[in-house]
Amino acid sequence: MISEDVSILVEGAKSFGILFKERDVDLFTLYLKELLKWNQKINLTAIRTEKDIIIKHFLDSLSVYPYLPKDFTLLDIGSGAGFPGIPLRIVQPSIQLTLIDSARKKVDFQKHIIRTLGLKGVGTVHGRVQDKGTLDQWARKFDALISRAFSNVRTLLALGYPFLKEGGMAIAMKGKMSEEEILLLSERGAPRYRLAKTVFLTLPLSSYKRTILLFQKD
Repeated sequence: MISEDVSILVEGAKSFGILFKERDVDLFTLYLKELLKWNQKINLTAIRTEKDIIIKHFLDSLSVYPYLPKDFTLLDIGSGAGFPGIPLRIVQPSIQLTLIDSARKKVDFQKHIIRTLGLKGVGTVHGRVQDKGTLDQWARKFDALISRAFSNVRTLLALGYPFLKEGGMAIAMKGKMSEEEILLLSERGAPRYRLAKTVFLTLPLSSYKRTILLFQKD
């Protein structure tokens, strides 16, 4: 990672209240290197430049950091190349993280990067959250779940519900949404959830608009 990219990552993270240690920079540098290498052989992400990966994957993943508890179990649904779970785990080592994805090649990369970065307390699952075996193994095991993969928030909430402990949190990371869309979602209701917080933001050093929706399980 060139020095300019380091600056983008470090300065961008500060806007989320994250002060990088030298170890954090080293881990993200290695993560970026391995992602670019693997992406030449298998399609892990359509975002291929260093700067865009830093902003649209790394900093986007970290944008939810201010709204998370400090010690908790987290399920990352449809995590792909490890986003947002692994970046969050790097800056908050107390997270007990489980990544689940239906694409074997992406889970293979997850396992590789977990080993390469030396991350402890991180597990992977190859499968879908609606699979009976997944449900049986992981039901009511998590304090929170998170996803950037679902276009339909209600589908995420319905599929994720069985995995959350009582009072658990479901976090949907979305692109630009209007206040009218949020109001409509609230009025129609998310069964067995309460919309606890909505965050509108622009990713640092970009014009990339994002929305974070935090739901509390009833």
